[in-house]
Amino acid sequence: MMTKTFDEELKKGLSELSLCISEAQRELLYDYYQMVVEKNKVMNLTAITEEREFVIKHIIDSLSIVKAGPSVTDMLMDGNAYSDGQDTETGSTARIKLIDIGTGAGMPGVILRIVFPKPEIVLFDSLKKRLSFLDEVIERLSLKHISTLHGRAEDLGQDKQYRESFDLAVSRAVARMNVLLEYGLPLVKTGGVFVPYKSGDVDEELKEAHNALGMLGGSVEDRTIFQLPDSDMSRSLILIRKKKTTPKSYPRKAGLPSKKPII
Repeated sequence: MMTKTFDEELKKGLSELSLCISEAQRELLYDYYQMVVEKNKVMNLTAITEEREFVIKHIIDSLSIVKAGPSVTDMLMDGNAYSDGQDTETGSTARIKLIDIGTGAGMPGVILRIVFPKPEIVLFDSLKKRLSFLDEVIERLSLKHISTLHGRAEDLGQDKQYRESFDLAVSRAVARMNVLLEYGLPLVKTGGVFVPYKSGDVDEELKEAHNALGMLGGSVEDRTIFQLPDSDMSRSLILIRKKKTTPKSYPRKAGLPSKKPII
């Protein structure tokens, strides 16, 4: 049963994002929180376990993607692909495909699934133990249209099954922008978007990533800087539009993007 503190903080944060969800969805978010805290006793998932902090710095932060721009919000709300939302083979409405790169404990992917039930979400991570936990979360919370995928981003970006197959990619992973771009943009369809969650001011990182953006086929369409409610945490959301196909030589072999980033 959800605590009063959790529910009040959640409602407050959702209100600031102009989001309204059902009691059942709030209960699911609380159940997810409890599962993370319990698993955290035996596996290092997060340093943030206190209810109020978890709501603000994990749940509301994850949902703050709605600030990235109306095109992103529309995809999450409607669940339709960025173009016309139609499957060209069947003529039926196609769910957007979203990948959470370096999902860790499932943030933002699991949280986005609970609040926005329409997109098809893939939780991608290099650590199998974390994904095993997320499989438990998916099963226990009876979440639909969400799955886990194990591997390295460099390998996934060269896999024909996944390369340039996602309408929307997100990542809260801690990495420099030019490294994240090489992980994320090869997975995004031309016309789709990649939204990295970054801390604070990212002017320096964006300048550093200028060449990587051009080489990988991306362009910064918008940037949103804001403060998380009732915290000292500053956040930047970078809306990167995939303008053209990523050259086949990217991503490079495993380890190279981080050891020798594009400059």
